[in-house]
Amino acid sequence: MKNKALLLLKGMAMGAADVVPGVSGGTVAFITGIYDELLGALSRIPEATVLLLKGQVRQAWQLANANFLLILFSGVLLSILSLARVITWLLDTQPIALWSFFFGLILVSCYLVAREIQSWRWSRWLAFIIGAGFAWWITVASPVAWGHDPLSLFFAGAIAICAMILPGISGSFILLLMGLYPTVLQAVKQLDLSILLVFACGCLFGLLAFARLLRAALERFRDLTLALLTGIMFGSLNKVWPWKQTLSWRTDSKGAEVAVLQENILPWQYADIFQTHAQLIPAVVLMLCGIALVIGIERYASK
Repeated sequence: MKNKALLLLKGMAMGAADVVPGVSGGTVAFITGIYDELLGALSRIPEATVLLLKGQVRQAWQLANANFLLILFSGVLLSILSLARVITWLLDTQPIALWSFFFGLILVSCYLVAREIQSWRWSRWLAFIIGAGFAWWITVASPVAWGHDPLSLFFAGAIAICAMILPGISGSFILLLMGLYPTVLQAVKQLDLSILLVFACGCLFGLLAFARLLRAALERFRDLTLALLTGIMFGSLNKVWPWKQTLSWRTDSKGAEVAVLQENILPWQYADIFQTHAQLIPAVVLMLCGIALVIGIERYASK
């Protein structure tokens, strides 16, 4: 029961991270020591489905490690449904504090993932640079006008879920780039099944397809893949930097102003531009809290 409760909490942490644009549930899975098991279970679902269709329910359940997936994704779903409003409120009212905490979390996660690499050869450094460059490009890309029809929502879910299980790339931020983040978040708040069911089907399709590819990459080219993932996480720090200045805005369907393009600025520049306190000390404290939390989770998980 203790292990099941801990796994549920890990799922809730993944769900909370996935709600925030810029933070990946895959990062949480990696630092809590369940990433390889998660990919393995997801990649075996197609084979388990074949066994299930043959009537071999017990074998299918065991092959897919269904107990693990059921508890973990129950935590993810519970967190998304319960924390969507809280995270949205924090993003609106305490952005510096929230981004500072996640900045510390991702920063120390870069170190923990890089530590798993056996040898830092030139090929690993190249993979790191490619990953960092790709993540940085994603964080500065301009949003596109993605459709809201069922087919568009299906493929948006497939793409976003691939990002969600990659450490460093946020599925929420991918939705933000597609212009669908407010739509999906509103559907979660209102339990709009017409949107959520189509989106969930896309997520399931993308999850099953991408998990097999990523698992194969980690089995055959583990150091290269980890270097690439480390670079992706490092590059994503550009998105979660706490002090930002908005360069352009757009008006959403409800008439509210939403930031489109932002640039990172230094704390003292933030204070000068907005004529307000930069919250430097609380931000540093929360960054350290994020670092301490990840190190504590990693040490506990390793035991």
